[in-house]
Amino acid sequence: MILAIDIGNTNIVIGGFQDRQVLFCERFQTNHRATSLEYAAIFKVTLEIHRIDRREITGAILSSVVPSITNTVREAVEKYTASHVLVVGPGIKTGIRIQADNPAQLGSDLVVGAVAGAASYPVPLIIIDMGTATTVSVVDSEKTFIGKMILPGVQVSLDALISRTSQLPKISLEPPKKLIGSNTVDSIKGGILYGNAGALDGIIDRIEAELGEPCTVIATGGLAHIITPLCRHEIALDEELLLRGLMILYEKNTG
Repeated sequence: MILAIDIGNTNIVIGGFQDRQVLFCERFQTNHRATSLEYAAIFKVTLEIHRIDRREITGAILSSVVPSITNTVREAVEKYTASHVLVVGPGIKTGIRIQADNPAQLGSDLVVGAVAGAASYPVPLIIIDMGTATTVSVVDSEKTFIGKMILPGVQVSLDALISRTSQLPKISLEPPKKLIGSNTVDSIKGGILYGNAGALDGIIDRIEAELGEPCTVIATGGLAHIITPLCRHEIALDEELLLRGLMILYEKNTG
């Protein structure tokens, strides 16, 4: 079994693969102060919950947008499973072309998502990843990663609004009963949720206009399931996209 680990600013996602099949997928909070032993304990509990013996783990791959804990998590996996961990970074074989001013600065999560998207969906492709930030990546009809857009994440926008106003309450992210709110809570929900959905619809329109052709649109990330149903464009929700991309990269780089 291969472990695939995606480290984000807010959450860490871990999945287990056997013969290209996802056997489990779990998400836990990113802790910038945790030691390798503390992370190893999390991995131990995760595998035990799914009744997986650590001796079944034959390898692992990790992508991270949090450099300060990358080595800590890598050490945790190696400490508990005794398996080598492949870290996604410059020099890794991806199978896609990357068109960027400085490819080394491109977030590893965007590369992983593009690899999985190009392997699973018709191109050209728009990949939306909704986490701490919302990123919109574009893969053209030649399977070249041609660029991206970054905008504040849904929760970040909501937190900023609440923190800078004295009378607005904290709210949960669930759609209001109607678009035009008749109270403060529903008004905030409508603005944040439909505002982000409208932003994505507008970005998709502009990307397709610039490319001159329609695109397949997919979304992933912790908040994608909340926003994409509110969009007017057809968007495929793929919660395992990054894990599949990690598995593809593992196979390309280990033989």
